[in-house]
Amino acid sequence: MLRRIRVPLDCSLPAERVLLALRDEPWPFALTGRWAGGGAIVGCAPVRLLRADDDPFLALEDLPPARGECEVGGGWFGWLGYGLGARVEALPPRPPRPDPLPDAHLAFYDHVLRQDPEGRWWFEALDDSGAARLAHLRALLAAAPEPAAPAATTFALRAPGAAGHVAAVATCVERIAAGEIFQANLCLRLDADYEGGVAELFAHAAPRLKPAYGACFVTPYGGVASLSPELFLRRRGTHVTTGPIKGTAPSDPARLHGSAKDRAEHVMIVDLMRNDLGRVARYGSVRAPEEPSAQPHAGVWHLVSDVTAELAPGNGDAALLRAAFPPGSVTGAPKVQALHVISQLEATGREVYTGAIGYASPHAGLELNVAIRTFEAKDGRLWLGAGGGIVADSDPQLELEECLVKARPLIAAIGGRLEPPGPVTRTTTDLPAQRRPDPAQGVFETLLIRDGQPVNLDAHLERLARSVRTLYGETLPPIELPARDGAVRIDYVPGRPPTVTWRPLTQRELPIVLTPHVLPGGLGEHKLRDRALLDALAANGTTPLLLDADGTLLEAAWAAVLVRRDGCLYTPKEDGRILPSTSRPPAIQADLKLQPGDELLLSSSLAGLVPAVLAGTSPAPAPGRPRTPSRTAA
Repeated sequence: MLRRIRVPLDCSLPAERVLLALRDEPWPFALTGRWAGGGAIVGCAPVRLLRADDDPFLALEDLPPARGECEVGGGWFGWLGYGLGARVEALPPRPPRPDPLPDAHLAFYDHVLRQDPEGRWWFEALDDSGAARLAHLRALLAAAPEPAAPAATTFALRAPGAAGHVAAVATCVERIAAGEIFQANLCLRLDADYEGGVAELFAHAAPRLKPAYGACFVTPYGGVASLSPELFLRRRGTHVTTGPIKGTAPSDPARLHGSAKDRAEHVMIVDLMRNDLGRVARYGSVRAPEEPSAQPHAGVWHLVSDVTAELAPGNGDAALLRAAFPPGSVTGAPKVQALHVISQLEATGREVYTGAIGYASPHAGLELNVAIRTFEAKDGRLWLGAGGGIVADSDPQLELEECLVKARPLIAAIGGRLEPPGPVTRTTTDLPAQRRPDPAQGVFETLLIRDGQPVNLDAHLERLARSVRTLYGETLPPIELPARDGAVRIDYVPGRPPTVTWRPLTQRELPIVLTPHVLPGGLGEHKLRDRALLDALAANGTTPLLLDADGTLLEAAWAAVLVRRDGCLYTPKEDGRILPSTSRPPAIQADLKLQPGDELLLSSSLAGLVPAVLAGTSPAPAPGRPRTPSRTAA
């Protein structure tokens, strides 16, 4: 047994190499920069994981009493993803999430490796039972590998790309002018293929960028490498500090102080954070500086203000987080309505990005960064979010460039490259103000029974099982289908057994009449039971035809879309924005925008392959011309 729970280590490695030494251990992590007064915290092998049904905010208060001379000792370490905002406010569903990560990952470590501000390493533990663990860690540190350069990686703007972001910003400016909000933080996403680990990526990038609040977490379901400059919350005792960043310039700090747009953007968010802290602070204790400071961070300059407060009696970390989450600097003002606007205008749901990463320790208190400048990885995919605050005088093209200015040094730091976005042609600013479908209501499949046999059964069940597994972490049980010809629907609601219903096959009048509607990011790759949005769009009696924010063709409300052009058959890419088809005939997948002379076709399991036209064009549907589903294309 150890007589002390803080033991000096004979180690001179940088924190990134210590992380690499532990990368094959369970649940390794590293925090580098200003955490806990400066230095680094590295750990592995937690003794407890947050359960799916635990309240992550409340869990951070489940700590043993502080004892001994540790600076950190251990505690809860992990992330609080952006989606946890729905635990605080009644928010609409997010846009489609092509690579979902858990909204909360927290692990409890009873010991950590701590590097103090002078560079000395210590083994710190919350109790005195870690002698065997210390010996094992010393052996790992003695064999720490040299960091290797990450594999070459090329990032591209995820669809709808540059044009989609410009359209979103333009619509946001219009909604600000209409008085709906004062500011919203709109983000785009950069995607890449990547087969390496986030620990190696972080070890390569962190020494080059020296982030104030760097963080890396490696988990079995994905990882993050955060190079964040921004403090979200620090609580020591009852004293709380938040350091919102708002206002960005590539190289000239004087430009920031002289920019009315950047200063207005900053003042609004400082006021928002003062208000958030005021909900749980002792009356009169909230303080903010009169003037922000300009600080350099990873290739750009930012305006930063430290807002402080004293917690009122009875308020702990859970109350503090419920008052302030998600961070105001990455949402907008008023915060709740800004969150609604973000859901409507962004094309991809946020994961860890714009949430928070950090720890709660009985010794060091609570400390969380704002999860910006953060790489996220899962199943061979790597992505990076970038955004900015949109205010009344924002220029959409300049806002796009600000996102890229923030992303370029990060991508360069991992040895990657960013594909140029290309010229932007503004296609529309008429983006919707509608609630997206809610995945929590479940998923479904419809299929055809013909001659007593289900058509394409394996493809339907595989698609449904994938949705059940991805969205709910559940397994689709065996399903019995009727042998009666007609249409069959399989419904799955999480936590319940699936249901099967049969109905006679309904014939449709041809051609199908389509009305285009813009929905950034589309409906995603799951067939969701929540059809309220589609029902509302179909109120005029035509079938909704969904377009992305850049005008790219996606899908119809109930069918895949095909375009016959110049003798070839084309269809939109199955890239996570649309439902993968089980019935479509072979076609060239491409990014498509409607052109004069295009012949439109729809394909679904029940209707087969059928002709379609845009509303207001010829030929109009002929009354009394029902169509029986094709026996070859269903």
